[in-house]
Amino acid sequence: MRCPYCGSLDTQVKDSRPTDDSSSIRRRRICPDCGGRFTTFERVQLRELTVVKRSGRRVPFDRDKLQQSVDVALRKRSVDPERVERMINGIVRQLESMGEGDVPSETVGELVMEGLKGLDDVAYVRFASVYKNFREAKDFEEILEKLAEEPEEAPRLKKKPVQSE
Repeated sequence: MRCPYCGSLDTQVKDSRPTDDSSSIRRRRICPDCGGRFTTFERVQLRELTVVKRSGRRVPFDRDKLQQSVDVALRKRSVDPERVERMINGIVRQLESMGEGDVPSETVGELVMEGLKGLDDVAYVRFASVYKNFREAKDFEEILEKLAEEPEEAPRLKKKPVQSE
């Protein structure tokens, strides 16, 4: 692993442990040349994915770019970061398990929209407005109508105490 401070290729692992959700390994490293300390994360990758853009251009799949897009949609929303991480891990697993190395960008966008719909309606609308390239207010109205039509999960009802007579 290259040192981010001096560029040396000779870094040493000082500590390794799984992350909270056990989806990756967190490694603390030190550079013997400059003494710099830094953290790396190691994840399982089932296959190399390539995203095929609408223009036909092919780019390597970038998990960090996916994370950034979701973070922008969730900005200033109170959603548990662990739920976001699970959603992103689930999207990546779905993409890797599709059996294809080439994934259309539409598939990635639809999976993100589906995941955000389960996390936060506002984030879902924010992401959809960029992904679907909303141009007018009626575009927002249409997606909000679709959201309103979907049945929400029934809230858990508290049992009323039984009164004896």
